[in-house]
Amino acid sequence: MPGRERVGPTGHPRLFAYNGGFLNRRIRRILTLAGAPVRAGLPGPGDAVAVWGDSPTAWRGQAVAQRRGVPLWRIEDAFLRSLHPGRAGEPPLGLLIDRTGVHFDAAHPSDLETLLATHPLDETSMLGRARDAITRMREAHLSKYSGVDPGLPVPDPGYVLVVDQTRGDASVRASGGDRARFRAMLAAARDENPGARILIRTHPETASGFRPGHFDASDTGGDAMFSTDPVSPWHLVDGAVAVYTLSSQLGFEAILAGHRPRVFGQPFYAGWGLSVDETPLPRRGRTLTAAQLFAAAMILYPVWYDPYRDRLCDLESVLDTLDAQARAWREDRHGWVASGMRLWKRRPLQRFYGREKRVVFSDHPPRDTRRHMVWAGRAGPGQSDQAGQSGQSDQAGAVRVEDGFLRSRGLGAELVPPLSLVTDDLGIYYDPRQPSRLEALIAQRATLTPAQRTRAEALIAALTGVGLSKYNLGGTAPTLPAGRKVLVPGQVEDDASILTGTGAVSSNAGLLRAARAANPGAVLIYKPHPDVEAGLRRGAVDDLSAADLVATGADPAALLSQLDELWTMTSLMGFEALLRGVPVVTLGAPFYAGWGLTDDRGEVPARRTARPGLAGLVHAALIDYPRYFDPVTGQPCPVEVVVERLAAGAVAHPGLANRLLSKLQGIFASRADLWR
Repeated sequence: MPGRERVGPTGHPRLFAYNGGFLNRRIRRILTLAGAPVRAGLPGPGDAVAVWGDSPTAWRGQAVAQRRGVPLWRIEDAFLRSLHPGRAGEPPLGLLIDRTGVHFDAAHPSDLETLLATHPLDETSMLGRARDAITRMREAHLSKYSGVDPGLPVPDPGYVLVVDQTRGDASVRASGGDRARFRAMLAAARDENPGARILIRTHPETASGFRPGHFDASDTGGDAMFSTDPVSPWHLVDGAVAVYTLSSQLGFEAILAGHRPRVFGQPFYAGWGLSVDETPLPRRGRTLTAAQLFAAAMILYPVWYDPYRDRLCDLESVLDTLDAQARAWREDRHGWVASGMRLWKRRPLQRFYGREKRVVFSDHPPRDTRRHMVWAGRAGPGQSDQAGQSGQSDQAGAVRVEDGFLRSRGLGAELVPPLSLVTDDLGIYYDPRQPSRLEALIAQRATLTPAQRTRAEALIAALTGVGLSKYNLGGTAPTLPAGRKVLVPGQVEDDASILTGTGAVSSNAGLLRAARAANPGAVLIYKPHPDVEAGLRRGAVDDLSAADLVATGADPAALLSQLDELWTMTSLMGFEALLRGVPVVTLGAPFYAGWGLTDDRGEVPARRTARPGLAGLVHAALIDYPRYFDPVTGQPCPVEVVVERLAAGAVAHPGLANRLLSKLQGIFASRADLWR
């Protein structure tokens, strides 16, 4: 978090630059936030000149700095840059600001080399953060360019990985790289691994057509092949028996994955006992661990930027950002065909899923490489048994789409667009009759890293601290009578979660009777569902005599803070009660039941055997499962950004036209083809 590490150079000089790269708005903003705004003109005493690494135009700044007698700073992209290379037009998420050299040129020590050589790198908390971040990068398949698809196949394990780089790149020149050098590296890989398969990894800029590499078809043959698809670099190094590189960042990631790469240049990660170096650098004699190398290169050295809050940030925030953006790219890059979508839903869905290719709305399956989605309430009974059922054969293989659990400020039935949506390739979270992707994620989160636990617990604190729930309608904070207080939240009775996830008790009246029978002396509070209160959905209870208090128009968060227990069929308020430490009794099988956190009196699937704890449940349900949309920047974002936007009210609100249209929809349709 801010303050845990140096996030920018000390002092506040004016910075002067003389090449076009510094006209980039994001780069200028990061430098300004780091205390070094870029100016035009000539530097004076106390100022500095910035150049971009060792670019072809760097000589301009070097000449000015020498003539004016001011320091020269070298700026480079940080090691987690973006989804795609800078030449694709995407701005960076961080910068390396070096006052003494540049990390890829060992002719002179850089700030990074000095950190690696002299910093103690022994702080327990920092090394713990480093190990957690390495795990996070591997799990989320994040790299310098994270526009990779972990679902793409890689060759069977057992190959030797040889890493190509772009021709003429400054980091290649600094390590003496040319075609002859790369061919010598390939020859060494063959000689030192007789009979092994060779996989030549093409640089993303080469694969995208921006700059050529050093290898061509003449370098392949019976034992060698190219890897040009956007596969995960973590999958590549995991399948390799050896890694050969000149100075590529993939060599650094190979170290993080447990390799000792054969290094033919002098990149920042060579010389610390973690690589086999063709040209050792005598002044680098210290032996480091991979966590120490990572801590210096990824925590202490860079200046990281948060594009949602327009501020400098720590590495963990960048991982959150890049994870959200990479997930959206990976899921959307082939495009979507969306079925079962009412007209008003299409704009929000386009906003969520149409950034790479516009969503095509059709009730017929795709005829090309696009993926197929269907609104969950309009889907058949299950992906595994859709084919062959009347009206559902076109949905076989489609993923289901639904609202997330932090939806909006306003009701879906009032046509307020969502800030979170889920896609489920196995089933859907509210239908316990078959497994869902959420169930798999919850089981997976029975084990959490320290960073994952910290993030989930911080999210719980943030949600409960500002009183957020699914719809965030506000309302009154009633004063409840003295005594043991039990809340019974009403639900929409034709909601899909009721139709699929309940048994003997499947109505609000039945829930009230069951709660009263089990709690004869308690103060029973009934809260109608907001869609029912608004007259938009079905679920009104005629006889409320079992309740001591009917909390109409009440703020859910204010109610939850005063409770001793909550009884529900499948309501999300049960999940929100768990976040606040309120005991929950379930009579149905909501997604949060069956994991050891609730008193389950309905039939819960026997397959739910994992015990994730509250932090694991929250991580799965609010971090892993949904996708989020930032209404301020229009970008995919992490959950924490949506929490802040909802708390600040920086979201869409229902207007008069929405309310009138939603009333008409309530008249003509009351089934699950509405937004819940």
